Amino acid sequence: MELSFKLEVFEGPLDLLLHLIEKNQIDIYDIPIVLITEQYMEYIKNMETEDMNVMSEFLLMAATLLNIKSRMLLPKSETADDEEEEDPRAELVQKILEYKMYKYMSMELKDMSMGAARYIYKPATIPDEVAAYKPPIDYEYLIGDLNLQRLNDIFRDTMKRREDKIDPIRSKFGNIEKEEIDLDAKTEYIKMLLWSGKKISFKELLEKQDSKMEIIVTFLIVLELIKMGLVNIKQDDLFDDIIIKVANVTMEEFMGAEIGEENGES
Repeated sequence: MELSFKLEVFEGPLDLLLHLIEKNQIDIYDIPIVLITEQYMEYIKNMETEDMNVMSEFLLMAATLLNIKSRMLLPKSETADDEEEEDPRAELVQKILEYKMYKYMSMELKDMSMGAARYIYKPATIPDEVAAYKPPIDYEYLIGDLNLQRLNDIFRDTMKRREDKIDPIRSKFGNIEKEEIDLDAKTEYIKMLLWSGKKISFKELLEKQDSKMEIIVTFLIVLELIKMGLVNIKQDDLFDDIIIKVANVTMEEFMGAEIGEENGES
């Protein structure tokens, strides 16, 4: 009774060689060329293909294996300098290693592609009411050419001047205590100062404060008044002083406005 079996399909001669090496659990750097050549030739004999291009590739590798086999069977020649001869398998090993690297890279990319196919992406959608929203206050109109960097520079400049006035020795004497500031009282003071003159220099306002904490609180109160639309700020040129002016509101609106409760007391 005649037995029939189906040969595995390989993508090329290197694919077949890699399969034989892994099947026989062979060290790829020390290939037993006789064993691999015999198994490779056995596969060639049982191949059933009419594609001469495919067959020629396998036959070319068979010739290469036979050439390597014959070179390894020859006795080693002794050179004058006793130099080690190049291993006939070296070039073949390098080709197999490169093929193995690209093969497993392609398998990894295929797995990644299959994983990505499981994700469904949805285009961004914004509700009409969100897209149509406009902030209640135009901050660009309020501050004009002034920006937060400029405000920060003024704040740092003021703090530097105060630090220059501190005695580096005696300032370290005594106990450090938490400084309590009445936010409501400080707000009323700044409002009265602004309303009485209708405008004031921002730098002058900060320099009137007695401590670092008062400067910070004053700075925040001014920002809050700007946010509420109760005051406007103006700067004629890039490095000129900033002038704070009361907006076009009544005294009742200006003095009766309360700073948001989220600020709390410092």
